Amino acid sequence: MALSAHDAEDRVEQLIILTERLTELIAGQALAFEQRRPQDAASLLEETSRLANLYRHESARVRADVSMVESAPLAARTRLVRATEAFDAVLARQGRALEAARTVTEGLVRCIAEEVANQRSQASVYGAGGQQSGGATATAITLNKRA
Repeated sequence: MALSAHDAEDRVEQLIILTERLTELIAGQALAFEQRRPQDAASLLEETSRLANLYRHESARVRADVSMVESAPLAARTRLVRATEAFDAVLARQGRALEAARTVTEGLVRCIAEEVANQRSQASVYGAGGQQSGGATATAITLNKRA
């Protein structure tokens, strides 16, 4: 999918609208992660993915052929630059929020795994003579450190 613009000014205006909407969506997702409500971010995922793909495609087209926006009025191009700067700032904010969520999640998983390992290693085993033995039971825990 691509933007359908009549001229450079129309293309710049459409890029501004696209960038501002994408900025709004990603800011909403970042806020959801900051408030520890990732389920709220999930509701925005489909539209965000679609618009991010369109943004990536259009940005590549403009970088490859700047004449697509060159003849637009300076004021419109300046607004596009400002919208892009705001978008970059929101992306950085979302990156920080996602990193914090990942760190918390990894810590929780590590604590749960350690507790499970501790519980399993405290199990009592009875030997053939009916005597309680402190032998360890076989357990397996797999942690994916990349998750």
